[in-house]
Amino acid sequence: MPVSDSIADTIGCTPLVALDRLAYGLNRRILAKVEFFNPGGSVKDRIALRMIEDAERNGRLKPGGTVVELTSGNTGTGLAIVCAVRGYRMIAVMSEGNSVERRQMLRAVGAKVELVPQAHGYAPGKVSGEDLALVEKRAAELTTRLRAFRPDQFNNLSNVEAHETTTGREILDQTDGRVDAFVAAVGTGGTFIGVARALKNHNPAIRCFAVEPATAAFLAGKKITRPGHKIQGAGYMLTPRLWDETLCDGYLTATDDEAVRTARRLGKKEGIFSGFSSGANVACAFKLARKLPEHSVVVAMLPDTGLKYLSTDLIEG
Repeated sequence: MPVSDSIADTIGCTPLVALDRLAYGLNRRILAKVEFFNPGGSVKDRIALRMIEDAERNGRLKPGGTVVELTSGNTGTGLAIVCAVRGYRMIAVMSEGNSVERRQMLRAVGAKVELVPQAHGYAPGKVSGEDLALVEKRAAELTTRLRAFRPDQFNNLSNVEAHETTTGREILDQTDGRVDAFVAAVGTGGTFIGVARALKNHNPAIRCFAVEPATAAFLAGKKITRPGHKIQGAGYMLTPRLWDETLCDGYLTATDDEAVRTARRLGKKEGIFSGFSSGANVACAFKLARKLPEHSVVVAMLPDTGLKYLSTDLIEG
């Protein structure tokens, strides 16, 4: 293995792991794309690197500049890592509802963290679309005042392109193109759209399913019963600007309990310590697999590590 010039050079090329112990007797294969192997512990490192590189190329980010971004913690951490390596100042604007570990990790890799109080009535650990709107307002204010570069992950095409050219291609290479379905939660939409585009360009028969919290399945057109939920970084009850409905073959939902229970089972049966959204994705992958023909292959995204949720109820007492 060659020496890397910086930690940013280690982003991507994450493993695809068969969940054969959890799927024993199912006669379908569930494969997990384990994104916490990225240096920031999440899938968002990929878009952070791409957005910074693209901004440098087009002149929007100059040496010594400041980067401001709205984040639930993962994109911010990826950006902070890249900014540390390349000499930029990073300010991460996030809701107080996101886990404590996320803000601690941001500070550890050099970011200044700007915390925004939650919308009235929502408990810590459960982030809503209203919370996101408050964070967006503060991020916009800071960007203008500091004349900073705003990656704007919800509207930046580099978000989608990063996953189309890396994550999606990796899945195809790792499976020799033998994929029947793909499952991922939707936040900015970048992961889902980018991977789905790569998979369907290879084989239009591959079916791609978006995961949402059961109580906030906005894209699926279902009634919103509880905006606040545990699946941080997803389920904001909005249609992402990057969204492409033509790439989505259907919607799946997971309850908070299903997400927690499945994440715990991933740890105890597979030795994979991942977060709430990973639990939701895998829970939905199993629901989907049971409806597919035998020997089908379903790929589920594991967006981040469980180490970012040590202060929550993710870990069984």
